[in-house]
Amino acid sequence: QVQLVESGGGLVQAGGSLRLSCAVSGRTSSTNNVGWFRQAPGKERESVAAVSWSTRSTAYADSVKGRFTISRDDAKNTVYLQMNSLKPEDTAVYYCAAGGYGLRAQTYAYWGRGTQVTVSS
Repeated sequence: QVQLVESGGGLVQAGGSLRLSCAVSGRTSSTNNVGWFRQAPGKERESVAAVSWSTRSTAYADSVKGRFTISRDDAKNTVYLQMNSLKPEDTAVYYCAAGGYGLRAQTYAYWGRGTQVTVSS
């Protein structure tokens, strides 16, 4: 089992920044990739970014490329999502997930409870 706990969400004005954290614990050998996904009210879940636990390679959705950066701290078993130049359309609940492949949300077995990000215009 892998446990994931997100933090760092909040309310920010358009153009601002937030950094989300995902603390990973448990059988990290099962982590494979760690990804960030989001879901806005009335919309389908959307992939945001992912990082390989072994190779550190990253992947981003087109909607966040150039604005968001995913990274990991091995010492803290934590994955971060630095979000810059935020837009109102980035408003969503952001979820951290592990055990999947790339940006394919359906392949991820372990999910956190999410953290709310609200961007005001």
